[in-house]
Amino acid sequence: MSSSTRAWFQIHFCVILWGFTAILGKAISLPALPLVWWRMTLVTATLLLVRRFWTGLARLSPRLMATYAGIGVLVAMHWVTFYGSIKLSNASVAATCMALAPVFVALIEPVLVGSRFDPRELFFGLAVIPGAALVVGGTPVEMRLGIAVGVLSAFLVAIFGSLNKRFVESGEALTVTGLEMGAGALCLTLVAPFAPAAEAVFVVPGQRDAILLFALAIGCTLLPFALSFIALRRLNAFSTALAVSMEPVYAIVLAMIFFGEQRELTPAFYAGVATILVVVFSHPLMVRRQRAT
Repeated sequence: MSSSTRAWFQIHFCVILWGFTAILGKAISLPALPLVWWRMTLVTATLLLVRRFWTGLARLSPRLMATYAGIGVLVAMHWVTFYGSIKLSNASVAATCMALAPVFVALIEPVLVGSRFDPRELFFGLAVIPGAALVVGGTPVEMRLGIAVGVLSAFLVAIFGSLNKRFVESGEALTVTGLEMGAGALCLTLVAPFAPAAEAVFVVPGQRDAILLFALAIGCTLLPFALSFIALRRLNAFSTALAVSMEPVYAIVLAMIFFGEQRELTPAFYAGVATILVVVFSHPLMVRRQRAT
């Protein structure tokens, strides 16, 4: 097997693992705030035991440390809203909202990264609207708040994703991850006294939740991160973007298998999902074709 083929399988394996984050978020009984706090704390604690984290930390300037910490706060806000969307609706709806992230990235990245604005990106953003309308119309009324929170989560992932693209090459990958996870956990710790009682951060999970949290932190965060970092050295941007675009699809299929969520949603919802995915997939295809000409 060639190195590029191996990398292709690795990145798709990572995307499948990321698809399980929605499933585990649904299965864990903890509310969104303590769920995210435990996820970030477990990842941080694990990375503190890794020597490469400390050697990378020694090479960072205080300004970069503060930058990564700020991005970590955005990551925490993204995960809280993502799991909040799952709790307020279901895993399929939350995963579909994440498919809107590339559209937000297209609009936000030129501002935060300084890349050239492409008017075609606005076209793709507008093309998603009919699909989003079908998704909303295909969900029960009681899930609409979950959709709104999920769209906010997609907006937040676009912001921190663009910032990471701008700054991540300035530091060791494991160090950056540890700083972001640690800062996010610290932020949630500081806001804990102001959280509603139902969202209390310092909750000791039961045995079942503890096992699922460990799987979420290690199996769906650290492991895919390490594998994707290796795979990205062999893959071009198009192959990576196309693979990551499959995450909502995997999450929805897994939600059907584990929770039977197709019984909660109408055909209009899945028509909306298909519309959004067509738009998301069409963008990298068009970019690749134009670069080839």
